[in-house]
Amino acid sequence: MGNPYDSAKERTSVLGPTLRFKGELHADEELLIQGQIEGSITHSQRVTICAEGTVKANIRAQIIAVEGTVQGDLHADKSVQIKETAVLKGNVLAPSVSITDGAQFNGNINMDVAKRADAHAVQSDQQTQPARAPKAAAPAK
Repeated sequence: MGNPYDSAKERTSVLGPTLRFKGELHADEELLIQGQIEGSITHSQRVTICAEGTVKANIRAQIIAVEGTVQGDLHADKSVQIKETAVLKGNVLAPSVSITDGAQFNGNINMDVAKRADAHAVQSDQQTQPARAPKAAAPAK
């Protein structure tokens, strides 16, 4: 039987309510923040700021869920979820954003729709254009 924590996707780190951290935080497993963080957070998985968590940092992750207080910009590769207990002051960049009724949010949202549409159009054009034959060489004189 293998170790259940062999894969980063199966691990979760919890930064408890008494933890205070200042600096750059990087990891590959899911992260639950219940304490206070100041600096920057970069994760390759999900980051959840729990209801008792307080973060003053820019956050980058696959999925970001805010239940607590965040002051900083959020950049998610997949989605940002702002729950009813959340207080968020900062900008959000993600292809999918949900804000639950009751959440406090002050900032801008960029869902990057134009960039996704451009990428899809280029990909579609490449798939539908017929292959072109190479130009024939000019006859020798």
